[in-house]
Amino acid sequence: MTLARPLQTLLLTSAIALALPAYAQQAEPADKAQKASSEQAGTSVIEDDFAALYGTPADAQAQTTRNADPWEPYNRRMHRFNNAVDRTVARPLATAYVKVVPQFARTGVRNFFSNLRAPVTMVNQALQGRGDDAWDTLGRFLINTTVGVGGLFDPASADQVPKRSEDFGQTLGVWGWQDSRYVELPLFGPRTVRDVVGMGGDMPLSPIRQVELDTARIGLQGLQLVDTRAQLMAIDGLRDSALDEYAMTRDAWLQRRNYQIQQDRRGGDNEYPTVPVDAMPMPDWNN
Repeated sequence: MTLARPLQTLLLTSAIALALPAYAQQAEPADKAQKASSEQAGTSVIEDDFAALYGTPADAQAQTTRNADPWEPYNRRMHRFNNAVDRTVARPLATAYVKVVPQFARTGVRNFFSNLRAPVTMVNQALQGRGDDAWDTLGRFLINTTVGVGGLFDPASADQVPKRSEDFGQTLGVWGWQDSRYVELPLFGPRTVRDVVGMGGDMPLSPIRQVELDTARIGLQGLQLVDTRAQLMAIDGLRDSALDEYAMTRDAWLQRRNYQIQQDRRGGDNEYPTVPVDAMPMPDWNN
């Protein structure tokens, strides 16, 4: 379909181009204005017919959005709820965290949680058939866990070991689950149905969730959530000034996820971390 449209447009345009010179040879100079009007009307009719058959680019974009977000009324209500929680709890905590905690300490916290996500990344790289990348991630994890004092420092980057981030949602996309409905979850925020399924695959691999003591685990999860929110403060101004903040968030998130999956399919680097599945503080109901 992508090649058919330009081809049909070319054929229609060529037909007009071939017919107009022959008509011009027979027309009188006095008929030039009428001829120009007829040409414009004919071209307009052709364009209208083509748009009626195949749609316009705007129609295609609108149809893509409708296909990706058929649950928009529910998603918008959930987005308002999440924004209310963010404004009253998450954003103030992140703002205080940035003001109180020095930059070098925040970098150490970020390194620590990034290192803890390495097992999830490594397993998903193996599932995607990227053995070399999985080996690099294992090496990175071992270096940062030992030499990097539990991951607080990042000597693996100094050794030029690639840093990548993968999750099971991306793995499902690589396996062929390309198109998936957009859904916004309470507290977790933007996802697709594919990524919700992927969360179930990533949770058992999280080292944080293996901590049996609720107080320690929930404390780590809370710190990770605050650190994640602090990283998003750079785009707060853009979100606050958007005419439709929900649509901007949805479209940006879907484009980012599609980019990540396409990078995986091409075997390219993927250094854009997703929102951690284990960042939400909650007790272990099995204990």
